[in-house]
Amino acid sequence: MGSKSRQLHIFFFPLMAHGHLIPTMDMAKLFAERGVKATIVTTPRNVPIFSKTRGTNVDIQIIKFPAVEAGLPEGCENVDSVTSEDMSDKFIKATKMLQQPLEQLLEEYQPSCLVADMFFPWATDVAANLGIPRLAFSVTSFFSLSSQHSLQLYEPHKKVFSDSEPFVIPSFPGEIKLTRMELPDFYLQEVETDFYKLLKEAIESEFTSYGVVVNSFYELEPAYADHYRKVLGIKAWHIGPVSLCSKDAEDKAQRGKEASIDEHECLKWLSTKKLNSVIYICLGSMPNFSDSQLLELAMGIEASEQQFIWVVRKGKNEKEDEDWLPKGFEKRMEGKGLIIRGWAPQVLILDHEAVGGFVTHCGWNSTLEGVASGVPMVTWPMASEQFYNEKLITQVLKTGISVGAQQWTRVVDGIKREAIERAMTQILVGEEAARAKALGEMARRAVEEGGSSYSDLNALIEELRLYCL
Repeated sequence: MGSKSRQLHIFFFPLMAHGHLIPTMDMAKLFAERGVKATIVTTPRNVPIFSKTRGTNVDIQIIKFPAVEAGLPEGCENVDSVTSEDMSDKFIKATKMLQQPLEQLLEEYQPSCLVADMFFPWATDVAANLGIPRLAFSVTSFFSLSSQHSLQLYEPHKKVFSDSEPFVIPSFPGEIKLTRMELPDFYLQEVETDFYKLLKEAIESEFTSYGVVVNSFYELEPAYADHYRKVLGIKAWHIGPVSLCSKDAEDKAQRGKEASIDEHECLKWLSTKKLNSVIYICLGSMPNFSDSQLLELAMGIEASEQQFIWVVRKGKNEKEDEDWLPKGFEKRMEGKGLIIRGWAPQVLILDHEAVGGFVTHCGWNSTLEGVASGVPMVTWPMASEQFYNEKLITQVLKTGISVGAQQWTRVVDGIKREAIERAMTQILVGEEAARAKALGEMARRAVEEGGSSYSDLNALIEELRLYCL
């Protein structure tokens, strides 16, 4: 396999979605800091996400994304651009067509190992063809990974009589209950969708790959990390929270897309606020909110009388008025609230001492960034695996309050202003805050020298060196 002095070279291949690209970049930086040669493989339109991270010893290799060949519009290279189930199916088809160009790239550069996104289950075979190990990268928690295994194996959702009847997740630590309403819609359809087939292949590939790299830390979910490794028998390493690799303000501000607000303006506004007095509201990069739901959210924010930063993923219309904002809302909220339309420097904001709460959709990246910042959360899950993450926050860690969402959905509607007001009022004064603060300190210790994630990453690199070199 070559001489022992050869440098370990790892190729990282993330799914083309912001929630996968950003933590992959963070992870590649962590490996590079330990003396590993790190290369990220992505497509032309996704390169800008990594462009500000030059100087981090992470290389970028580009492969063409076959959008048109798969029936997608030219330039549709990111899941954020997918707006229908038909487009989703075509996007999955396009990712499968990346197999050959990836294999050619691996043959040319001969890396020691491939870390490929869980949604590329075929990457295990690509790596095997070249005689190198494939690690799967998970962008969710041990809790969520383990619950998906239990649901697929035991199908408890098929043994209840209604969508609202709770069932316990079987062979799973803790008495965690779900309803069919909280499950992804593709679990409940008679005919398997392309995405559900892909998810099942991804779950299967956890067993067939060399192992799984998880963006989490042991102290956050010890029972579930142990269950995943010892009961399910899957080889795994926890190396998170990977967002903590961004140490200074500039690093934090430059993660992901170009922010829609100048970070200095944002920090200046926060510096005028008291300790733990501001609630940060950001409900993900992909949710589709009805105008009526955004209106209810605005009314709930105003009624709560809390200071806030609200990130809205809707651009301002050409016309003066925005139908989803109450008349005169921004004028009334001057000084009390900041609305950011578009992309916000989330880690920078959450880490500020003035921020005392976080209204989140429970996507795993946001959840872990909230945990690492030590802030309690108002949970508002919508889709993907977000309802599992909510259970971890509210029932296991007890660092959050639910806004009361009960239905997995593609268009967010139905949460009333009173529920939003109640949760936002409660989150700054409840006992969740002390637990969240302690958990934030544990997260930081985990990635420091001698911490659980620091040590697990070292152990993984050492194992790969022995295996590959």
